[in-house]
Order: sequence, then structure tokens, then C-alpha cells
Amino acid sequence: MTQQNIHIAPKVTLLGAGPGDPELLTLKGVKALQTANVVLYDALTNEALLDYAPAQAIKVYVGKRSGEHSHSQDAINQLMIDYALNYGHVVRLKGGDPFVFGRGYEELDFAVSYNVPVSVIPGVSSSIGVPALQQIPVTHRGLSESFWVVTGTTTNGQISDDIYQAANSNATVVVLMGLKQLPKIAEVFKAAGKKQLPAAVVQNGSAENEKLIVSTVENIVARVQEEEIQAPALLIFGEVVSLHPSFKSVIAQYAAIS
Repeated sequence: MTQQNIHIAPKVTLLGAGPGDPELLTLKGVKALQTANVVLYDALTNEALLDYAPAQAIKVYVGKRSGEHSHSQDAINQLMIDYALNYGHVVRLKGGDPFVFGRGYEELDFAVSYNVPVSVIPGVSSSIGVPALQQIPVTHRGLSESFWVVTGTTTNGQISDDIYQAANSNATVVVLMGLKQLPKIAEVFKAAGKKQLPAAVVQNGSAENEKLIVSTVENIVARVQEEEIQAPALLIFGEVVSLHPSFKSVIAQYAAIS
């Protein structure tokens, strides 16, 4: 890239875009985009948000979706700094919240190592926002006093050890990036004696093509296969799922069988 103005002060803003609906971006996020010289955006961000950036701003897609070609994290870090040093204000637009499995702190730390000022603007995390949009509270008096937010797949490709601990708690368990691991995760909950625990899967949460599956741990895998649910999807395990209106039909099915 060519240097545009050696007098432009470099700056990076780590901005959470929310779970997908562009209207869930914060007002502070809109203001940051309006002053961007460069926007680096992920696959899970709604491209409609780019309209808030100036027409002359450089928009760079950097991928970061499971199963598709994307820039490595190291490459994204370096791009962010190169653009900041050469163009000024870089908005690093990330799905959800930058610090909830968004590797935001890695980018912050890298920018700081180059003495580039960084600010963070939180986003609506899908771990809370997507269940809420489905009228599923992650906590509710008498049902859940806490909640876990767990990654479904660790860097070594295995399910997180935390899922085993979460399954043995009474907390609501929200699993991100766990659809491929759903059969294994369901077995963990079954082993904890929770095959009848309410469970839900939300595909493309907050988007127009959103899909919801509500069932129990025992049947959730089969339901996901029947409905051909695809990533990105969020998993919810807990008694709070029973508050969703459609769970009444699940109870009715069990009653008919029994």
C-alpha cells in the first residue's frame, strides 16, 4: 500500500458490530465508522454497516468464517497496523463483541506494541443478544441464577473442558462456535443426567433468515439434522429454554408418547 499522508495520526478502534442485525450497532459505533479512513471487517458482520463509513474510506474484507479461506490472525494484525500508519483511523469491525471470543485483545495488544492508540467500543454479544431476541432469558428467577458462555471448539479442534463443568451446573449454558460439536456436547449433557433438559439452536441469530430449533438434549441433534441447520449457529442449554412459547409443543409431544 502507498503512504497517503505522513502527518495522519494512526488510530485503531475495535468495534463490536453485534450479532447481525445492523440496527443493533451502538450509536458510538456509528460515530466511529463515520470517521474511519479504513474499515477491516469480518464475515460475520453485516455489510450494510459499511454504509456508515465515508464513501472514500477503504473497506477490506478479512474473512474469519469457519470453513472458508480467510486471512490469518497474524495477517489481520499486520494489515491493521499498516493501514493505521499509512491512512490514519482504522475501524476493526468485528461480529458480536470484540472481547467475547473475538480475539479483540490480541489485536489491541498488537497495536499497542506499535504505539498505536486503541479504543474499544463494545458490541451486543450474540451470547446474550440472540437468546434475548428469541425471548429466552439467560437468567430467570427460580430457573437460572447464572450463565456460562463457552466456545464449542478449542484451538485443537476439541470441545472445551469447561463444557463438562457447565453441564454439571444449574446454569444456562450458551455455546458459541459449537454446531459441528453438537453431537458430542449433547452426549456430555446426557452423561450428566440431563437428557430432558430444554435446548435450543439458533441459526443466523437476528438476521432475516434466522432459524430456531427448540427441543431437549435427547432430541436436539436429530432436530438440527431434520431442519438442516447450518453455521453460524448458537446453542442454548438450560431450563430457561422452556420459557419459549414453542416449548409447549415439545412437552405435548412427550405427553403423547407417554
